[in-house]
This record gives sequence, structure tokens and C-alpha cells, in this order.
Amino acid sequence: MKIATAAYPLNWLESWAQYEDKLARWVSEAAGNGAELLVFPEYGAMELSTLDGAEVAGDLERSIRAVSERMEDVQIVHQRLATEYKTYILGASAPVLARPGRPVNRAALHAPGGGHDHQDKQIMTRFEREEWDIAPGGPLKVFDTELGKIGVLICYDSEFPLLGRALSEADLILVPSCTEALSGYWRVRIGAMSRALENQCVTVMASLVGNNDWSKAVDVNTGTGGIFGPPDKGFPPTGVLAEGTLNQPGWTYAEVDLSAIAHVRADGVVLNRAHWTEQEPRVQSVTNCCLHANPPLK
Repeated sequence: MKIATAAYPLNWLESWAQYEDKLARWVSEAAGNGAELLVFPEYGAMELSTLDGAEVAGDLERSIRAVSERMEDVQIVHQRLATEYKTYILGASAPVLARPGRPVNRAALHAPGGGHDHQDKQIMTRFEREEWDIAPGGPLKVFDTELGKIGVLICYDSEFPLLGRALSEADLILVPSCTEALSGYWRVRIGAMSRALENQCVTVMASLVGNNDWSKAVDVNTGTGGIFGPPDKGFPPTGVLAEGTLNQPGWTYAEVDLSAIAHVRADGVVLNRAHWTEQEPRVQSVTNCCLHANPPLK
């Protein structure tokens, strides 16, 4: 299959039609280049808050509610495009008030046949906890698709090995991200590459890019698209299948062969995924040792 992952800039929107046209252009370009799976970044839906004006877009709480109220219509647009272009699309995530209480950070996966489901972020960053008050959402899922088994770890979630391990059956793990600084981009990228190593799978990182002084939440963004695998048989020695140019908007593409994933899991130079459980007894057997120059007498 061919995968397209986005370095996606936000725009100030004057109308809903402008948003639909923008999304259609992005999907049309990727599909026109043969992509069967398209991945948009974390919080890419925040540009929808501009439809309610500068006062709403610049207010953290009001922008959450403005975006959440439009997500039903957003899903309709994504589903129409997935069907029209015969592609799977992971839409940009958004804060969604899906239940009483605080919003969750949710990304929806749309299939060309009309099916769709969503994945919520599990662990919040400090900004999400302390300023935005975003709540953890529903459980991790593995989506069974015609392209293989797909999991989603939204941004910070990719930095936690046990969340990645929970998706060990996935052939592809999608990592939509929104990172302010270069250090944040690299934290997520290192997490995505680590999950590809541990699970012997392919991870796909999408990034928000560009500056937006109309927002307090997504005002500065650094990143690019990247597609990673284990540095082992059938994959590049660096593990990097493709990477975009930092902060340059556009798609990054890579060809991915599911048989290569199956092969490296069965007969790689190393078998990280199969050997994961061997850690447990060794961690439990750790003991404290004293290496002072003059250890105290007992």
C-alpha cells in the first residue's frame, strides 16, 4: 500500500465551504498520487474555531466548544471524501464533548466502504491537563481493515511503551501529533520510532505546522511527516521509510508491504516483539547494591 502523512498548516477560515474545499484539495492530491491511507495531525480541527470569529478562536474554552459542535459535520465530509477517493482517512483530531464532563481529544478513522470509528487520546500533556482540561477518553482499539490492522496513538501516547505494547497486533500505528518546539517533535518521533522497533511494525507520524497568532492552543507548531519501521530485514537500516522537510506543509509518502512486517516478525535479525515478556522476570529480580568506596559496616 501507499501511505500519505501530512504536515498540515491551519488556516483562518471565512466560510464552511472554504474548509470543505481545503480538505478536498488535500485528499485529492494524496489520492491522486496513489495513497490508500491518509493521516492528518493532532488538533488540526482547531482551524474550525475561526468560523466563529477571533474572540472565540482566541479563547481556550470557547474554541473547544465551537470545534466540538462542528465535528458531526466534519465527519460527514471526511466520510464522503473517503468514499469518493476510495481511501482510508484518519482525520485531524479535535476536542470533543462526547459525554458529560470535560472534552476528550478524538481522531476518527474513515474507511472507503462507509465504516468509521474513533480513537481517543489516553494520556494528556501538561498543557492539556493544566490549561485546557482535556480528559482521557475511551480505550485503545485495533481497527481491522483491508489494509491490515491499524492502531492509533495520539501524540504523547506514542511516548509510552505499554500503550504501544497494547497495540502489538497492529501492523500500522498512526501517530497524529501537535508539537510546539523542535524538542517536542523529536520526543514524539523517537516515541514513534521506538514503537516501530518494539512491535516490529510501521508507525506513521503526522504533524501540525506553522504559526497561528489567533489561537492560544495551537499558536506555534513544529514538525513534519514521517513513516518508520524497524531497522531490520526488509526495511531501511535507519528505520526511516520516509520523512518530510521540517515545517514545510505537504504530504510525505511511503510504500509499505504488509508481508515485510510479517516476515520481520517471524524471522528478523532480532525479535523484539516476541521477546517482550522476557523483561518481566528480570525487572522483578532487580536488587539494590552498594558501591560506595567505604560501604557502611553491617
